This record gives sequence, C-alpha cells and structure tokens, in this order.
Amino acid sequence: MANTSANLLKNLWSDAEASGMSEPERLVYRSNLLGSDKRITNYGGGNTSSKISEKDPFTGQEAEVLWVKGSGGDIASIRLEGFATLYMDKLQALKKLYRGIEHEDEMVGYLPHCTFNLNPRAASIDTPLHAFVPYPYVDHMHPDAIIAIAAAEDSRELTRKIFGDAIGWLPWKRPGFELGLWLEKFCEENPEARGVILESHGLFTWGDSPKSCYETTIDTINRAIAWLEEETSGTPAFGGPRHEALSAEERRSAASLLMPQIRGMISREGNYKVGHFVDSPAVLDFVNSRHMPDLAPLGTSCPDHFLRTKIRPLMIDFDPAQPDLDAAVNALPGALDAYRADYQAYYDRCRHTDSPPVRDPNAVVYLMPGVGMFTFAADKATARIAAEFYVNAINVMRDASAVSTYRGLPEQEAFDIEYWLLEEAKLQRMPKPKSLAGRVALITGGGGGIGRATAARLMREGACVVLADIDEPSLDTARADFAEAFSPDMVRTVRLDVTDEDAVAEAYRQAGIEYGGVDIIVSNAGISSSAPIEDTDLAAWNRNMDILAKGYFLVSREGFRFFKRQKMGGNIVFIASKNGLAASPNASAYCTAKAAEIHLARCLALEGAEHQIRVNTVNPDAVLRGSKIWTGEWREQRAAAYSMKPDELEEHYRKRSMLKRSVLPEDVAEAVCFLASDVSAKSTGNILNVDAGNAQSFTR
Repeated sequence: MANTSANLLKNLWSDAEASGMSEPERLVYRSNLLGSDKRITNYGGGNTSSKISEKDPFTGQEAEVLWVKGSGGDIASIRLEGFATLYMDKLQALKKLYRGIEHEDEMVGYLPHCTFNLNPRAASIDTPLHAFVPYPYVDHMHPDAIIAIAAAEDSRELTRKIFGDAIGWLPWKRPGFELGLWLEKFCEENPEARGVILESHGLFTWGDSPKSCYETTIDTINRAIAWLEEETSGTPAFGGPRHEALSAEERRSAASLLMPQIRGMISREGNYKVGHFVDSPAVLDFVNSRHMPDLAPLGTSCPDHFLRTKIRPLMIDFDPAQPDLDAAVNALPGALDAYRADYQAYYDRCRHTDSPPVRDPNAVVYLMPGVGMFTFAADKATARIAAEFYVNAINVMRDASAVSTYRGLPEQEAFDIEYWLLEEAKLQRMPKPKSLAGRVALITGGGGGIGRATAARLMREGACVVLADIDEPSLDTARADFAEAFSPDMVRTVRLDVTDEDAVAEAYRQAGIEYGGVDIIVSNAGISSSAPIEDTDLAAWNRNMDILAKGYFLVSREGFRFFKRQKMGGNIVFIASKNGLAASPNASAYCTAKAAEIHLARCLALEGAEHQIRVNTVNPDAVLRGSKIWTGEWREQRAAAYSMKPDELEEHYRKRSMLKRSVLPEDVAEAVCFLASDVSAKSTGNILNVDAGNAQSFTR
C-alpha cells in the first residue's frame, strides 16, 4: 500500500540537530517532535522514555537509568526537568514485591524509592509500562488513527490485517503495574514486533535508537492513516448529514445566547465555569450527522479522552431547520437535570465501597446540531483542552464506525478510571484554586494604565479578562504582553467605543462566545478636559458626558441585562475620580461627568441588590504613570490651572496629598480586585478612595 496521502505525518527528525545532543536531550527532542502534532497525541497525553547509562552519584559506578515523562507533563513542551529518573535495577526488583492485580495500585508507592539522583519529579502510573519493555527507547502515543482501530469491535483482526506481525495487539487493561508485565511478556514472545496496539487505548512502539523509535511511531501512524483513508474513501462521515449547519454568524449568535445560560446553570459559588466554543468542520460533521445521537452516548474510548470529557456529552435538542433558540434555552434546565440524574445513577451503579464521593455531576461537553460544541471547565485552558480531546474522540468515532462498529470504554472500566483512588490522590494534591478562578472580567479602557494594571491584578487571581478599548494598537500590545506573562487563554480583546450602543452589546456577545459569560465589569474608559467654564465649548462638554456618563450607563445597562440572563449575580466597579466628590478649578465638564458616574453607581447598587449584582466605585486621584489621558493636553491644561510646568505636576499632587505619596495604576488595581472579589461580598454602593488622602473627597 503506497502512503501518498497529503494527511500523512511528516518525519521531522534532523540528524544534524540531534547529533550534538546528549541522550537526555535527544529524549526531549524526540518528545517535542511527537507532541507537536495533535494527531499523534493530545495535550498531556502519551509519554516517552529512554534507558540511559549514567554515573551513580552515590557509588560512582555506571547505572542504567530510566528517563520517563513525569506525572502531569506534556511532551510538546517538556524539558529535562519534566522527566522522572529511576534506577532500572530497583524497578526490576519491584516484581518481587508485586502481590497480584488486586494490589497493583500499592506499587505506585514504591516508585519514589527507585528515584535516581534525588530527582523531585514524580513518576507517573505509566512508569512500569516503559520500564518493563525490554528496549532502550519507548514511545506511548494516542494517535486518532490508531485509537480508531483500537476502539473498533474487531480491533484485533484489524490490527493483524493492517500491520501483520510488525505491530501486535493486547486487550484492554487499565494502565499500571500489571499492564507493564503484559507488555514485557508480549515483547519476549514477539521479538520481531516493533510495537503493540492497546485495545481502546493507544500505541506503544520501541527501538534501539531514539531515531528508530521515533520513525517507527511515525510510520505506524501513517500506515493506519493511509489504510483508513483507503477504506473510508467515498463513505459519508457518520452516515451522512441529518441537519445543515447554520451560517457562521448564526452559529456564533446561538453560542453567545446559550453559553451564558448553561454557565449560569452549572456554576455554583466556589466552582465557577469557563466556556469554550468550537464549530470546526469536524465538529459540525458530527453534530449534524445521522449517527451522532447513537454514537455520542457511547462515550469516548481512550482513557485520556474520557478523563477530560466525562462519561458522555450532553446533546442539546435543537433543529437548525427550525431554529427556535428560545425553545432551546427553555429546555436547558430539564436537560441538565436529566444529565445530572443519569450521572448520579452511573456513579451509584459503578461505585465501590472505597470510591471517592461523587464529583461535579454536570456535563463537560455540550453538542448542538447546526451550531457546534461547547465545553465548560474550571478554567479556559482546561475547557479548550477538553474540546481538543473531544475532537480527537470525534475523529476516532468517525473512522472506527466507518470500518467497523465503534465501542466506547465499558461503563465500569470508565468509572474505575474516573474514580481511581490514584487519580483522586492526584486531584487532592492540586493547588487550591485562586480567588478569582473561573471568573470573567470585562474591562473598558483596557489598553490604558489603570486598565492594564487591573487586568494583570485580576489575572494573577485566576480571572480571564476581556480588554475593551477604542485604541486598537494599545489593545494589540496589551494582549501580546498578557499572553506572554500569563497565558493566551486568559486574555481576549475587543475594540469598543463605549458611546456606541450596538458596539457595547457586541462586546458582551464576544465575551459570551469566548468565555461563556461575564462576572466582573470594570468600567474604566476615560477622557479628560480642562478649561474655565466660559471657554468650555459644547463639544467638550458633550464629549465628557458621552464617554464618562453615557458610556458608563450603556456598559452598565448591557451588563445588567447580561447578568440577569446568566443568573449568577454580578459585580460592577466604576473607576470614577476624586473630582467626582471634590470640585476642581477649570474642569467643570470632567468633574460633573465623574459626579454623574458616582451617582449612577449608587442607583445601580439599589437596583442590583435583589439580583446579587454588586456595584461599587473606586475614586483615584492623579494617576499619571501609564495613563493615556495624562499624555496629551490634559497634563498641560492641569499644569496651567495650577500655574506650574507639566513635569512638576506629579510632585505637586504627591505633596498635596495627606499621605504625601504618589498614586499608581497598581494601587487602583488593588482596590478594584478587592471590590471584585468575594472578600467584599457584603459590600455594594460603596466608594473607595485611592487618592493618598484628600479631605475634600471624604465620603462622610
């Protein structure tokens, strides 16, 4: 069979690059190459290893050391410190301690005793699988094409048909010590084999050099890709379409409406969810297909897929030919209740006497015909990765059902992985969520000094942030900076003129699509002007009122509408000014608009309380550093009002304050974070001055 498909994996190995590397460095190199393509393995999935001769730091003698991906690592980005290192002779000695399959989990407790050179990286449950394969280099991957064969009803026969004796087959076995012994026995009995397919799981390959191991992995996957393409050519995916997809704009509109509704129904205090939307061709083929209603309830096959996506997805009842979104929204509570009841029943059927308590019973994956897929998790990265895993599962179901009958992981096996005591121990070791984990903040004026400082402060507490600003270059810079400092998942941007009613609504729509909702609104868009009243023209007056009063009104009004649909409460923080409380010479338009902001916040606090919508105000004074409004005429105008030079202003404001201290954007951000977080959960209608002390602006 000629491998001529354009979809085949490329062999990326470079002898020139690898030749100058040490053995551990070549392991990193091999791992990164394999992890660079999601068709080979998904985020965090699979592992690689090398058995390397090293000098024992204790005895000075040469020792054979297993370098294997540590627990929780990702081979696409792994570095040397991501690998566990263990003495091979000690790992082999563990066989004498093994008391049988009923006790295999206890073997994990022995792995730390095998550590080489005091390496702090924890070894994963897959360590024995690599240790006991009698070859120096081993890859374990989860390729879609291989799992499609592994998840077929007749996977053993298909493996033999495609690979002959080159690649073997083993029945399903949960990863652990016993499977390691199975692999060792297979290799001993099949010395000509270059790898083995694990039923419902993935692929193991090995070699006598890093390059040969890598090439065997690539060649094996490519053979599966080519065979599947040949077998499925001309066959409609999933039995052909049952529905037609809505237009791209209609799909996004549906997502912006449903995602906040779902998010509000599945989030609870202390466990907020963030959403992710996918309407790729692969997803649309599946959700619109004839076979989706039969395939989706079967769940995924590969354990890595299953752990990320739960036992099965929730299918939203929706007919894109008669797109009644209101009916879909109204049906959500019943559908979610039914899913939770089904999940509880699954737990009750499968639980053991020592099983951990039932976890969150809500679905992770939501499939909507004509629209696409929504995923929800504790943070954006996890929601996105869950979607990536389910796309892998879709690819598996497509090919497996085209050449055979697709089989998901048996329910009891799925439960035994999901509620595995070792998995529970790993979850318990995870860091406590940050105070704003799962929250989404929309910040207007997000490209300026206070906006950026506020975004950074909220992101440090785990929030996702939508930066909104009329200044697109500043948005682009801010997004790039935050993506590097935090994560691309945690920041989005939208161009927003806060005086444009439609643009404000669109900003919330975008937030709903990108993150599934909004919890925190920081109204910070700013402008300033200074002139004696007789020199203040109507255009300047209207501009201040438009941005600082009307803009705050429009952002808040749309925020209230959004919060009430989402039904999770909400939190609005206005960035006003000391000038809203204390009069200032030659700034009547600015001061009046800021006073309007403060009173609007009070009114909204009254209206929002019954809906658990809190509204508070931060009043800064003279935040010069990083502020866009202080880079233009405002600085010169305020300096003229005080009969001084522009570069003397900051010192003037510092000396004018009671505390004799300058106010920085980070100081304002700290106040916003306090009011946006649960530590101020009993506060609404308040004004928090951040002005280094100004008696005129005391609120009482």
